[in-house]
Parts: sequence; C-alpha cells; structure tokens
Amino acid sequence: MKNYNVILYLLLLVALPTVAQEPQPTSAVYSFTLEEAIDFALENNYKAINARRDVARAIKQKWETTAQGLPQIDGSVDYQNQLKQPVTLIPGEVAGGEAGTFVPVVFGTKQQMNLTATLSQLIFDGSYLVGLQAAKTFLEYTDNLEEKTQLEVRKSIINAYGAVLLANESVRILENNKETLETNLNETKKIFENGLTEEENVEQLQITFLQISNQLSNTKRLADIALQMFNLSLGVDVTSNTVLTDNLEQLALNDMDLAIAEQPFVPENTIDYKIGYNLTQQRGLELKLEKSRALPSISAFVNYGTAAFDNDFVFFDSDTRWFQSSILGAGIKIPIFSSLKRSAKTQQARIALDQANTQFIETQQNIQLNYNRAMSEYLYAIETYQTSKQNLALAERIENKNQIKYTEGLSTSFDLRQAQLQLYTSQQEALQSMLDIINAKATLETILNTPEK
Repeated sequence: MKNYNVILYLLLLVALPTVAQEPQPTSAVYSFTLEEAIDFALENNYKAINARRDVARAIKQKWETTAQGLPQIDGSVDYQNQLKQPVTLIPGEVAGGEAGTFVPVVFGTKQQMNLTATLSQLIFDGSYLVGLQAAKTFLEYTDNLEEKTQLEVRKSIINAYGAVLLANESVRILENNKETLETNLNETKKIFENGLTEEENVEQLQITFLQISNQLSNTKRLADIALQMFNLSLGVDVTSNTVLTDNLEQLALNDMDLAIAEQPFVPENTIDYKIGYNLTQQRGLELKLEKSRALPSISAFVNYGTAAFDNDFVFFDSDTRWFQSSILGAGIKIPIFSSLKRSAKTQQARIALDQANTQFIETQQNIQLNYNRAMSEYLYAIETYQTSKQNLALAERIENKNQIKYTEGLSTSFDLRQAQLQLYTSQQEALQSMLDIINAKATLETILNTPEK
C-alpha cells in the first residue's frame, strides 16, 4: 500500500502541465468529459496561448523582412539658429580696401529651416532574397511548434484526467474495504469478549484496519490534489468544483485497440520529423545567406526638399520665401576584399549545416526508437490490464473463502489478513493498469501525431 502511495503521488506530479490563460471565479462549477477537457485546455493552456502568439509574431516577422525590399519613405525637418555666426576673412581689395589687408564678413542668414522627404528603393540584394525564404521557413517552424505544443497539452490533460479518476476510484474502494474491515473487527471483538477466540485475532484485524484507515485518509488528500492539478491544467481556479463525467475503466476499454500495432509507421508524418527538417532548412539558408554577402547590392533614391532662410524666425509667415530642391540618385555596393572574413563565416555556416544534418539523422532514429518503445509499453499495458483483471477475480474469491473460513473458525485472522492485503494490492494494480492503458495510448498518439477525435 505504501508503494501505491508513492506511485500515485508521482503520477500526480507528472500529470501537472503548464497552465491556463486567466484564473476563473472560485465559485464556478465545471463538468467535463475527457474530450471536452482537451478542447477547453487547448484554448486556455498557457503554452498553447503562447504558441499561438509565436505564430502571430512569426507572421509579423515575415512581413518585416518583406517590407525591407519595398519602397521606404522618410521625412526630416531641420532647423538651425546660428547663435554666433562664423566670420570669414576676404581680401581687402575685394571690398575696396588696401591690398594685403583682410575684411571680416558674415555669409548667409542667421536662421534657416529645411523640409525634406526621401523615397528609397532596394533594387537588388542577395541577402534580402534569402531573408524572404528564411522568414517563410521560420513561419513553418513556428506552425509545427504550435502543433507539437497542442499534442503535448492534449497528452498532459489525459494524464491529469486519468489521475483524478484513479484517485476517486481508489477512495471508493478503500472506503468499501474499511467498512468490511470494521465489521470484521467489531464481530471479532465480541467473540473475544465472550472468550471464544484469542486476542491475537483482534490485534491482527486492528493492524489491517489502521493501515487501511491511514491509506484512505492519504488517498483522499491525494484526490484533492489531483483535482486541483487538473483544474490548474485546464486554466480554472484550483478550488473550482470540477466534475469528471467519464469512467476510468470505460476510457481504458475504449483505448484498447490492437489494430494500431498493424498500421505502418511513417516517421515523416510525425511532428518531430517536421521540426527537425525545418532546422536543417534554416541552417541551409544561413549558408546561402553567407554566400550571398559576396554579391553586390543596388539601391536608388529620390528626394524633394524645401528650405527658407532669414535672420528672424519667420518660417510660419505666409510671405516667407521657400526654395525648392530635388535629388535623384543610385548606388551599387560591391564587396571586394574582407581579409577572408566572409569566407570564414561561410565555412562556419557550412559546418553548422553538417551538424544539423547529423542531428536530423539522430532525430529520425530517436523517432523510430520512441515509437517502438511506446508501442511496446502500450501492448504491455493491455496485457497487464487483462492479467490484473484475472488476478483481481482470483483475489476476490480467495478473500471471500477466507472470510467464510474465519467466520466458521477454520482459519486464523492472520490468514484472513494476508488474503485481504492480497485483494487490496490486486485492486490497486487493476486500477493502475487501466490508467497505464490510457496514458500509453496518449503517448503513442502523440508520437504518431494522429490523436483520435
């Protein structure tokens, strides 16, 4: 029974996923089937929400990259007030003075204002073209990450849902066991008081009764924690009154599908394969980007401006004269020599691509290994469930026989206690085997990326 406590507690910890969007009112009442809980969590789970935001951000980043090659318009307003105007010396004879002398003069006005608008256009840039491809690949990558997040959220909800059902079933069984033990203990005490049995028989039953009582108290606490974890994973207040309407055994029976083992496994359909392929694409584009930096870039611009000059601030007066100007220009930037800097960066990108390809091969092998392990665990869970049901039926018959023998004085309380402990263990093993089927099926579906709707 202590081992079962540890298993249940660890199960509850594993079932805790990252959680929801906004806390709900503590007075709210919820009722969910498993599929309803999954749908609710996919909308409210923190990870699911941020995954959708990552996709939205990737869309904006793609447009940011695209916009770099589209026309850009900038405007500027410049105002200058020469608090102390510069003085220039000119030959004296120019101003009618003596030769060899200089006359100080001030050129221009004290204040001026310029208004300018510039239209620039990128004509050709190899890195820009690669950037467009990289933005598209990154968007595919974030889409795949969102899909993986949804699969993981679905799996965590199934684990949490099953943990609550397991805890509730354990409480129900322990309450029934405690009630039966209490009856046996009271009857044995009366027989002992009448001098018809030994005190050891009472003590043996008392030991079992106290163990079951402690087990029941602890399981009730674990059931409360399991429900709070489930509420947290859904995105509702942990103290909410949430009702789970599905049945543990029925869910296990629904998930028993041996035909799934006969279906061909296609690693290319898994989300981990798609993400691994996205990463190799990104490294390939990084190499292409470094190569493109050796290409020339061409850009052009045209601007239009107007300027006014005066010794006073009269720029908003209607009679102020403004002088127009405009420039059309183009430029080409040609990389010539970088002391092998570009070559070094290109070689780094090539090495990174080789690493990504090697990692992708490893990812494919891991996908196959994870599938084989998940399938093995799923089939084993089904076999264990079938065995545990048979063992439970046998344990119930043995315990019932020992109850009859004990009542008739044909066996001791020690024999009865052993039969009862064997029954309690079989009960918990049967419950655990049901949950193992549900969780193993969820893990398998997560790898296959084919959750049933």
